[in-house]
Amino acid sequence: NVHKTPLFQLFVSNDDLASKPLCDKLTTAAMMAISLTSLLGLLALCPTALSVRPSSGCNKAPTLVTSSSTTTPLKITSNNKQREFFVRLPPNYDSATPHRLIFTLHALGGTAQQVIAGQGGYLPYYGLPPLANSSSVPTVFVIPNGLNNGWQNSNGEDVTFLRSVLSTVENDLCIDQDLRFSTGFSYGAAMSYSLACSLGKEIRAVAVLSGNPQISGCAAGSEPVAYYGQHGTTDNVLPLAQARQMRDRFLKNNGCASQAEPAVPAAGSQRKVKTVYSGCLPDKPVTFVVFDGSHVPTPKEPGESETFAHKETWEFFSQFK
Repeated sequence: NVHKTPLFQLFVSNDDLASKPLCDKLTTAAMMAISLTSLLGLLALCPTALSVRPSSGCNKAPTLVTSSSTTTPLKITSNNKQREFFVRLPPNYDSATPHRLIFTLHALGGTAQQVIAGQGGYLPYYGLPPLANSSSVPTVFVIPNGLNNGWQNSNGEDVTFLRSVLSTVENDLCIDQDLRFSTGFSYGAAMSYSLACSLGKEIRAVAVLSGNPQISGCAAGSEPVAYYGQHGTTDNVLPLAQARQMRDRFLKNNGCASQAEPAVPAAGSQRKVKTVYSGCLPDKPVTFVVFDGSHVPTPKEPGESETFAHKETWEFFSQFK
């Protein structure tokens, strides 16, 4: 009987057998030690516990990433070019716990350092760490630098670079390979879209903030990927119509039901219109936010002291565990 398995009782008591917080605390090492019978019980009680795909860095002390990796760049060679990236570890990093991984990609003319510091119009790490810190799944942030301060992705070289970064980080840290995400503004948004196209099943979701489907490209692009898009009605840098093209690709890929184009917010209202599409594959949702505003990473609604961008992004990302 699974309820009488001593190891199982270390995690789940008779009073709260189906308690999700307790299920979230099950480590990969613990699951590997549980008997087959107990695992079958866990599958029924904690369906998310067995969805973890731990990286090769789990249960190993990091040899590359340190607490100083937010100030000292890590370097790799990709396509015969030296590239660099930074990594932010969560408080009390635990090598036995598979972590969520989020790429935070800068805009054209920006740098990884600006994303880290929250300068040049960015919130630090797009405002996500304070929200991520309260999650039962800890988060590692990866902040790469683009070539010439952008993500032209010539011949797919930035996709190749970011694949190499993933491999490097996951060999050193404990990452849940089913929980890889990317977000960014403008060129960083375009590159996040490009990753969704190129990585397909290898990336869980993207948040594309005022992007464009052409500037970083879309190799392949037929796999379903959970997709959050956000764009301003008066964006004269990368027009709204281009954001709709990106959204429409993943509405199709994700099998979402067709519907009329949602109304946009009234001019001058500074409001947003959020559409959560129906009929999508169960684990491949699509959400699209149109706001009354221009090409900005941190739009606000009237009476709000802070942007909604990071809250909407986190709400979308955090549903995947």
